[in-house]
Amino acid sequence: MDKKVKWGVLGTAGIAAGCTIPGMIGTESCELYAIAGRSYDKALTFKERFGFEKAYSGYETLLADPEVEVVYIPLPNDIHCEWVIKALNAHKHVLCEKPIAMNEEELSKMFAAAKENGVILMEAFAYLHSPFITKLRSIVESGEIGKVDYIDTAFVTQGYSEDLRLHKEQGGGGIYDVGCYCTSMILSLIDSPVKYVKADAELDASGVDHLASAMIGFENGARATLNAGMVLGTDTCDRYDRLFIHGSNGYIRSDAEYNGSGVLSLTVTVKKENGERLTRTEAVKAGSNYAMELENMNECIRNGTEPHITEDFSLKNMQLIDSILDASGYNA
Repeated sequence: MDKKVKWGVLGTAGIAAGCTIPGMIGTESCELYAIAGRSYDKALTFKERFGFEKAYSGYETLLADPEVEVVYIPLPNDIHCEWVIKALNAHKHVLCEKPIAMNEEELSKMFAAAKENGVILMEAFAYLHSPFITKLRSIVESGEIGKVDYIDTAFVTQGYSEDLRLHKEQGGGGIYDVGCYCTSMILSLIDSPVKYVKADAELDASGVDHLASAMIGFENGARATLNAGMVLGTDTCDRYDRLFIHGSNGYIRSDAEYNGSGVLSLTVTVKKENGERLTRTEAVKAGSNYAMELENMNECIRNGTEPHITEDFSLKNMQLIDSILDASGYNA
């Protein structure tokens, strides 16, 4: 096996503690080398909890460590651009949590910095690495359900009384936080330029969207709708996930959770010429999407593999998010 890749983590966010760092531990190719926090005490707590070799006070100190090969960034959305570019300029590869940027302009600056420094930048859409997504795409690409003409999807979760997800100045709201799953799913299944976007949202007094809906039209005639939000409760664990893919010869339904693991199911219905409909259910066993994401990043670093989440895909997704934010009134 190749030598392990030395990872540094910028920040002690919940998604790092609950998802990505356990994913690192679950791989054979990650070395938990360094953790940085705004305070040394936070970083030291993570070092002792997870087994990092080093703990740093402040992000700049970690970036100055020549042993760090790649940095994972789970910071608030509004400072992704700043710290991604600082990490890239320090000649570190970067895996940045979704949504990678606040807008297309920021994203373009990030990838330009990656090219200038000869390092890899990938957006952390862990769920897109799942075998469940591979199965969905294989059914669609096989032509079994015909040409995809409509997709409907939803990701609605709980509200938070005290959380960055509801702070507009830090890129809060349902479109950024969970709507990016819906847009990326749609773009993974429809390969066509966007023709139009219509959207509306329920905004709170600060202008943060608690619930948003969008309708998207594509140049090839396909359409998609999405619902994303944080209206199911306050500080609860409730959520609602939905996916429907309609084709000219059938359709796929699934209520599997975005970023889910374990046994995930989908139902495929195919329409025969005589009008009969044949339905089957398929189960896909999915491990840690985060571990698969990290393995992909390590392969890119060690062997020159193309990132699973490409620059082109992140750009298309960011452009679509920008359009929804504009149309819904969030950017007003």
